[in-house]
Amino acid sequence: MQLSSKEVPKRWHEQLTRSRIVRALEMVQDLIVVSLCMGLFCVMVIQLRAMFISLLPPLNFRAVTADILFLLILVELFRLLIIYLQEQRVSIGVAVEVAIVSVLREVIVRGVLEVHWSQILAACAFLLVMAVLLVVRVWLPPTFAGIDPERRLAKRQQETLGDEG
Repeated sequence: MQLSSKEVPKRWHEQLTRSRIVRALEMVQDLIVVSLCMGLFCVMVIQLRAMFISLLPPLNFRAVTADILFLLILVELFRLLIIYLQEQRVSIGVAVEVAIVSVLREVIVRGVLEVHWSQILAACAFLLVMAVLLVVRVWLPPTFAGIDPERRLAKRQQETLGDEG
């Protein structure tokens, strides 16, 4: 019994196409991001427990403030990962907000009067740059010069699905 050319099973290297490789790598990447989300969620629960313990007398205002701000940073990082999973991109706005809160946390925890003036000046310059970046990102188009990679990727995926189906 002979097999026709259409019935001959393809070898493994013939079945590897660019779209299948990219799809597999994206699934692995999403799995990594999901595991980061779960780990970050566990760290948030542990930090929340530590924050409630630090509220017990004697009350240390700096420790409580540091714990609250650190928890807010973790929440923003979690939100950044969720946005990445939903939209397959890193949100500049959320990343800048995390950076701003992180710098402010360090200044608050250490105390403005206890930090050297050059470090305060550097933190102010950094915060100014982050604020400018937040303002500028509103005016920037989401893509460069009319190039829409998401639309091109969706069209390419539809073409490959049409070829396979």
